Amino acid sequence: MLPVPHLILASASPARLTTLRRAGLNPEVIVSDVDETAVFGPTPAATAELLATMKAEAVVGRIEPVPGTVVLGCDSLLELDGQALGKPETTEAATERWRAMRGRTGVLHTGHCLMEPATGRRAVATASTTVRFADVTDAEIGAYVATGEPLRVAGAFTIDGRGGAFVEGIEGDHHNVVGVSLPLLRRLCAALGIAWTALWELPA
Repeated sequence: MLPVPHLILASASPARLTTLRRAGLNPEVIVSDVDETAVFGPTPAATAELLATMKAEAVVGRIEPVPGTVVLGCDSLLELDGQALGKPETTEAATERWRAMRGRTGVLHTGHCLMEPATGRRAVATASTTVRFADVTDAEIGAYVATGEPLRVAGAFTIDGRGGAFVEGIEGDHHNVVGVSLPLLRRLCAALGIAWTALWELPA
């Protein structure tokens, strides 16, 4: 009998964890501690995928290769004017970011890397969702930045928090904007021969 898959999330993102839990999964969290500021790929999408892979690899290198364990690394970046935008970190950067984003459209890329420590197999892909931002006022930007929310998230916005009112529309997977694409993750599981439903935590 095959072991029941045990999912490890290599991310500190509470939004990713919440999304996975609402989808019926209950992953163990092991933070990768990868320095996201020092990694650059040829494109924003490639950078997100590279960071996701590095996060998964970092955690795989710290755990026992138990059969049935799978490690998920994710990383999100907003592409605007061809530039990859991660967490702004400061109020000044977040304010400048929102002044550049308002009334415009960007693309949120989330890299996904699913790895099996016991076999070394991996499945890697990036999901991209187009995001249309509202033409927010300077006062709205100031109030939003003052909450601290945009400083902690890729692209300086959330769709499932205070920033949701500033997103006029999206094209693509909503969950991807939160931080993990459930349809893409299901396909990555299939690529490794893992049934998506086998990851569900059944009620006690």
